[in-house]
Order: sequence, then C-alpha cells, then structure tokens
Amino acid sequence: MAQRESVDVLLGTKMPKFILRDPDGVIQVSDYAFGKMGLLVVFTCNHCPYAKAVWPRMIRLGRYALEREINVLAINPNINPKYPDDAPDEMGKKIKEWGIPFPYLIDESQKVARAFDAQCTPDIYLFNAVQKLVYHGRLDDNWQEESKVTKEELKDAMSNLAEGKPITGKQIPSMGCSIKWRE
Repeated sequence: MAQRESVDVLLGTKMPKFILRDPDGVIQVSDYAFGKMGLLVVFTCNHCPYAKAVWPRMIRLGRYALEREINVLAINPNINPKYPDDAPDEMGKKIKEWGIPFPYLIDESQKVARAFDAQCTPDIYLFNAVQKLVYHGRLDDNWQEESKVTKEELKDAMSNLAEGKPITGKQIPSMGCSIKWRE
C-alpha cells in the first residue's frame, strides 16, 4: 500500500470529458452526468484500506448529494491484473452488497484518471453546473474512524454549492493508496 495525496488542481478547471461503462455495460457520458447543481466525481476502488474505510460515508454523502441535485459518479482506475479485488465483476458485487446508489464506473484504460490528474483512492472532485471544479479535497478530517470526525469538508462544500454559497478556497488534499498505474 503506497500512500499518496491528491495534487493541487486549479479551482475553476473545466471537467475532462469521458465515456465510461459500469460493470453491467451501462454507458455514462460525462456531459450528461451532471445534476442541476453539479457533479461529484470520486476515484476509488474496492481493495484500498482508505477507500474501504470511507465507502459507507461516501454512500451516505452520495445520497445527500443526490437530494441536492448534485449527481455522483464513482470511478475505479485500478483495473489491473495485479489487483483482482478491483476487477469489474468484483465492482458489480460491491454495488449490490453496499447498495451503492450512484454509478460505479470502470476506467480500464486509466485515461480518465490521468485526465483528472487523480493520484489516490479516494480522490474527490466536485464540479458546479457549468462543469467547473469548485472542490478538490478530502472527505473529512478522519478517514480511519468516523466517530472521530469533526470536520466534513466535502459535505460542507456540497451544501454550499447547492445553496449558492461560496466554497472555501482552503482545501486539504485527499489521502489514500496510490492509483495502481499500468505501464
């Protein structure tokens, strides 16, 4: 497990375009993925301890976002033979097991992760309705123990986006396992 942090991506950056599928073959086109208020994109996977620890929170926050007309996409860039737990069929099992209420997409070529400059799982991007980045940071202040969370930065950012309020410019990087790049 190689720990990484997300890198700075300039706020206001336009979201890269992409077309990906989920484990059932359902296609998602980025231009049509936005909700009325925006889109949350999370690069994540099944096997990483960081991602596994925050999946329950991500699912709850996904529902929270959807209630505020912010659509959600999870993208798995770790489609790598060395990590069979992240294979598309395993993703399908997790969608059912965890009740993931938003698309969980396969980035088999890893081109989408590279276009976003994603570094770790989870790596979190929140875009407004005109596809501009407004938040790129951590989920909250304690990835290991939810009971010790005191700051929910992503939730605050989504609330502010939905309410038309400013989102803080001070954003703390997300931290997780490095993306398992294929050479």
